[in-house]
Amino acid sequence: MRSYTLLACAKINLYLEIVGDRADGYHELAMIMQSVDLCDRIHIEPSGTDSIRVTCNHPDVPCDSSNLAYRAAELMRSEFPEAFARYGGVNIYITKKIPVAAGLAGGSSNAAAVVVGINLLWNLGLTQGECEQLGAVLGSDVPFCIRGGTALATGRGEKLSPLPDLDQLYVVLAKYESVKISTAWAYQTYRATYEETYIRDPEHIEAYGQKVHSGPIVRAIASKDSAIITEELRNDFEKIVLPEYPQLVSLKQRFIEAGAIGTLMSGSGSTVFALTESHSEAERIKAYIEQELHHPDLKLWVAQFSPTGIKVSE
Repeated sequence: MRSYTLLACAKINLYLEIVGDRADGYHELAMIMQSVDLCDRIHIEPSGTDSIRVTCNHPDVPCDSSNLAYRAAELMRSEFPEAFARYGGVNIYITKKIPVAAGLAGGSSNAAAVVVGINLLWNLGLTQGECEQLGAVLGSDVPFCIRGGTALATGRGEKLSPLPDLDQLYVVLAKYESVKISTAWAYQTYRATYEETYIRDPEHIEAYGQKVHSGPIVRAIASKDSAIITEELRNDFEKIVLPEYPQLVSLKQRFIEAGAIGTLMSGSGSTVFALTESHSEAERIKAYIEQELHHPDLKLWVAQFSPTGIKVSE
């Protein structure tokens, strides 16, 4: 049986609004998510046994059942027992390029690649939509990581509406390796501070979602208007994260000084990104930040917006 190697793209949030509470205990969100071509490499092959084994080159990534890629394989095993009985277990090799605990959906993208890869390996013939439904069991970001491109996400992040590709934009990603922000902490802290602003009525939540669908940033994406897109960048988590981490505030300021057309923190952090309209401009800004801050703990990457989330590597 053949094996598959897949490239799993990171994601950034161009827009992240915490709208309110849901009956299932999650937060109601309105997000615009974007794939970027900073990718982990996921290799999946038959194990020749009935076991699932995960190996990763990054020391901070667990290789047991707490790994989302491992759980994705377990899910496929439980959902498709006949295929598992026929084809057996899998070995999963993860080569990380997406930084860990960075707000870039690295774990979710790995899980997405495993769902797509096992679909191919076991000849399941699942559609993209069916893969996304499986991904939603694993985590809110996984369906988007399977679909990729540019999308408006509502609900807890699993309800996706595709938007036109933004292939003209590049991004500089910056992360202090020692700054690791817990998503659970971010949500809990945001709730404690801003709970009085939450919408709880389902009808009002539905109406608000429709409002976001026709909002200015969605219209700007449709017309590929970079100036308005950058004016409308939003991440509610910045309200509680930036006061705790002044180095991220300084990083955003440096990006603007360097000439970025826009800058924002991604997800619950701690990655901060800057947007540009050319690869050369992104490289120039990256070099400027490296020279100005010159901090051994700060890592930077340049990436382009990607129209896909998971790519099968030749």
